[in-house]
Amino acid sequence: MDSFWSWFWLLVYWFLFFAYLIVLFQIVGDLFRDRALSGLWKAVWLVFLILFPYLTALVYVIARGGAMADRQVVAAQRARVDAESYIREVAHKPATEQIAEAKALLDGGAITPEEFAALKAKALA
Repeated sequence: MDSFWSWFWLLVYWFLFFAYLIVLFQIVGDLFRDRALSGLWKAVWLVFLILFPYLTALVYVIARGGAMADRQVVAAQRARVDAESYIREVAHKPATEQIAEAKALLDGGAITPEEFAALKAKALA
């Protein structure tokens, strides 16, 4: 690597490789998230991703990109709703229940006495 252009093209190649990996993981995640696609078609897509990776990734994004985005939005909304319901559930627990759970964590060694004191103070606040 004796010249600027050698370093430049090496940087471009690495960037493209990591961009491809991101797209590949998004495609594989989308394949397993899609309930409408049968297992056989999922296997076919995976085989083609292994045999012809760049071409298959391009075809997949063109052919199924819109539905891929929709499934990603639905998954994000579901995660947000689940997180909000969990937060509501934890926030509305009685202080005695929160302290009992924290004490169980302390007894199990999962938290330190300082963390227990902080959780207890938060529950009583």
